[in-house]
Amino acid sequence: MSYRKAEALLATVIIARATSLLIVKACLGAFSTFNLMALRFGIAFFCLLPLVWGRLREIRHDTLLRGGAMGTVFFVIIAIELQGLRITDSSAVVAFLENTAIVLVPLAEAALHRRFPCRKNLICAALALLGVGFLLLRGGRFELTVGVLVCMGTALLYTAYIILTDRLSHRDDPLLLGFLAIGVVGALSTAASFLFEAPRLPEPPREWIGILLLAVVCSSIGTALQPLAQRYVPSEKACVFCALNPLATCVMGWLFLNEWQGVSGVIGAALILASIVFSCAKEDAVCAAKSGRSRVAALKS
Repeated sequence: MSYRKAEALLATVIIARATSLLIVKACLGAFSTFNLMALRFGIAFFCLLPLVWGRLREIRHDTLLRGGAMGTVFFVIIAIELQGLRITDSSAVVAFLENTAIVLVPLAEAALHRRFPCRKNLICAALALLGVGFLLLRGGRFELTVGVLVCMGTALLYTAYIILTDRLSHRDDPLLLGFLAIGVVGALSTAASFLFEAPRLPEPPREWIGILLLAVVCSSIGTALQPLAQRYVPSEKACVFCALNPLATCVMGWLFLNEWQGVSGVIGAALILASIVFSCAKEDAVCAAKSGRSRVAALKS
């Protein structure tokens, strides 16, 4: 896969996942947290099974461990995300706050490599952080609520997930890793639902439509294909594409749920969009070269 195609796939993955927040918010009134997760990821697992059936013979012990690690981290992320949606009045606010990973991933990568972040990453991080700041403005002052803190905790975990996916997707079949991760999330969610809740199946057609959209569009496409895209896109660049998530959520929330963010929200969205444009306008050749080296290493392994 070329670097440009990997970028397009990653953008599609992020936007597909963005639709999940709106659908989940609509389903939370009918389902408990783990019940909703079990249905969503359980159906997604069986939807992806025919696609990876021929690759199952490639599964090794270390592949199971890596897929299990990714799935466990993602299970915690989704569980906390749903709690944030329950106590926050806007799905766009949740998406923007969670995706402060835009700021955290380059800084975390720099710390892991014991180097100072490059100027471009610092500028993009500053633009994104300023955009989040405008999003939290309410009546001329910042509102730091429990929901905001929960979403920021999700951002920290999502930062770890992006970096973890970047490391593990180069060692195994990325589609197989995504499939295993979804299976682990589904299994953990099912167990948690039977332990702590009273699980049930969807009944009205509207509930089935919501669950199937979450499973097929948001999970099968939006989650399983992320490791494939990140195999060719460095994590420092992948984190900036995360800005598409809150932007897409904000637009869809405004169109379908009448979630208008006000002037400050529009300014914040524009600043985050500027961080994407600035990131994509420079150093693409460097990223493409790094992607090419990753493909060569993958072919040799």
